[in-house]
Amino acid sequence: MTDQRFIIEMGMGNDQYGQDYQKAARRAIEDAIRHSAIPMFDALGISPGKMRVQVTVGVQDPTAIDTTALATGLPRGTATVKATFGGLNVTNPDSGNVIVIATAAVEAFLPYQG
Repeated sequence: MTDQRFIIEMGMGNDQYGQDYQKAARRAIEDAIRHSAIPMFDALGISPGKMRVQVTVGVQDPTAIDTTALATGLPRGTATVKATFGGLNVTNPDSGNVIVIATAAVEAFLPYQG
């Protein structure tokens, strides 16, 4: 076993007026990260740089996502981002406006400590 997952956080983000999948995805990732605090780095003397971060973002048009740009926006560790079909588009029947909703799973891994 080379590494083990020690945290997974989920988030949701949207773009209500611009139909911008990238903005919705970034907001979903930020939402997930805001829900986590990892005090173990200080407690155990482990460098956050050893952490591998794996992000999966679900949107209705995965080709509209710049995964490299999203990965560079993550604050710690070595990150990869994968876009997949998911999320939700909701159309307002009165105006035709489409709300883009993205979901994200942010997983963090460390080298096996056992």
